[in-house]
Amino acid sequence: MSSLGRSSAMIAAGTLASRVLGLVRSIVLVAAMGSFGHAADAFTAANQLPNNIFMIISTGVLTAVIVPQIVKWSARDDGGASHISKFMTLGAVLLAAATVLAMVLVWPLIWLYGANYSPETRALAVAFAYWCLPQIFFYGMFALLGETLNARRVFGPYAWAPIVNNIVSIAGFGVFIAVFGGHQSDLDQWTSSDGGWLLPKVALLGAVATFGIVAQLIVLLLFWRRTGLSIRPDFRWRGMGLREVGNLASWTFLMMVVGQLVSMYQQSMISGASGDASTTVWFTSWLVFMLPYSVIVLSIGTPYFTQLSEHAAAGRDDDVRADIGRAIRTLGLLCVLATAAVMVASAPIMRIFTATPAQAAEAAVVLIGFLIGLVPLAVQFVVQRTFYAYGDTRTPFWFTVFQGVLSVIAATIAIAVFSTDELRPYLTAAVATGQSLSSTAQVLLASWLLRRRLGPLGLGSALRALVRFAIAAVPAAAVGIGIYLLSGGPEGWMLAGLVPAVVGGIVLGAVVTLVYVLGLALLRAPELKTITQLIRSRLRR
Repeated sequence: MSSLGRSSAMIAAGTLASRVLGLVRSIVLVAAMGSFGHAADAFTAANQLPNNIFMIISTGVLTAVIVPQIVKWSARDDGGASHISKFMTLGAVLLAAATVLAMVLVWPLIWLYGANYSPETRALAVAFAYWCLPQIFFYGMFALLGETLNARRVFGPYAWAPIVNNIVSIAGFGVFIAVFGGHQSDLDQWTSSDGGWLLPKVALLGAVATFGIVAQLIVLLLFWRRTGLSIRPDFRWRGMGLREVGNLASWTFLMMVVGQLVSMYQQSMISGASGDASTTVWFTSWLVFMLPYSVIVLSIGTPYFTQLSEHAAAGRDDDVRADIGRAIRTLGLLCVLATAAVMVASAPIMRIFTATPAQAAEAAVVLIGFLIGLVPLAVQFVVQRTFYAYGDTRTPFWFTVFQGVLSVIAATIAIAVFSTDELRPYLTAAVATGQSLSSTAQVLLASWLLRRRLGPLGLGSALRALVRFAIAAVPAAAVGIGIYLLSGGPEGWMLAGLVPAVVGGIVLGAVVTLVYVLGLALLRAPELKTITQLIRSRLRR
């Protein structure tokens, strides 16, 4: 196997292991805090806040820009040590400043994401946030060191270090349960007799969440010697090409800002449902949704992007069009399967993260709302990366703005329609569905814009393939639903507890997969052979 192949396999395996352990971490956290309740939503909002702030910095700047710059600097006589020292120093200063500023502005930040929380819920979220916001600095330094390791071809640590974060968090949340008990989801469980917060509980939970991020950073420091670089603080930033970095990052940075503003509005809207399926259920459902997306789209789709980029750089537009069609067909086959299987098993899956069958049923609707957008997001991945392959980051920004506007409109309609007591439990699901529908509209616009750039894309065969996959998925889903209902449905054994839910989810997923593959075989879908060979190759790696 080539060095690149080994590295790709190592990264894919690390990503998958991290996602799986992330689900286990969520299960333990739910055991500690629950999924439904004002206190659970307060902690989720506070713990997600540093993520939201850092995502603007990371995805908007680091991933798109820093690796090429480090590779460029590495060609210097000192291996890039001088410039990388300057950049690390600048990054540390800016991250520290962003962390301090966020802690100063913690009250308005929590209000922006939880405008409809009760005053007590917002106050508890602020208490948690003081412990969680230092994560901004440690997330940032983790990304800086990790991207530098990748640029120096030390791939493993950055992919596998998040596993340490998950292990630390799982152990820490377990200690919390042992000390204070589980399902601490109600506000009165966090207040003392004099009406104040139980600070030891707040401190332990917040500190565990933050120390997990510190632990994954320490892992990278242990492997830093492999880069061959000697880094020291250097505040002489003039002449290191910051203007060039800023120009490269501007459109991707703005794109991430738009995404975070939309997320902020959505979170503000669904905060009105706190106590029902709200903030915690939203992020848990998103975590489940991202597992098939990461394994299928990011793992399998990335090699297509590499090949597509090579053809685009060589000016072979016909090959690019062929790459687009092949990528959509390959990803589509697996994404249609994942959509059908996870939708059918949505109630048992969400029972893993909830306390009762009724909560599982309510949370399952949120997960289904996200799953509607899985196939469109896979197509969007291909189309957007095609623009990137041609060095165009401006057009993706504008169709991201289009999607953001539609998501905001959908969330506004949802809060207007689902604001009554009877419908409020479905508010979060309505916002999730609106996001998926806006993503579908986005991919239609993006495909049209790409057609204007490249000419006819020849997507007819890809669309016919997607229809073929959908035809095979219908009986597969029907059989899965039938088995779920025969097991007792919402009152049956699959929702009786954690272990039955896991077993039920596996059974339903396996049945849907088997019937789906048989359906594709009966339809003589040529993509079935292609994807089988690809999966075998991946498993061997």
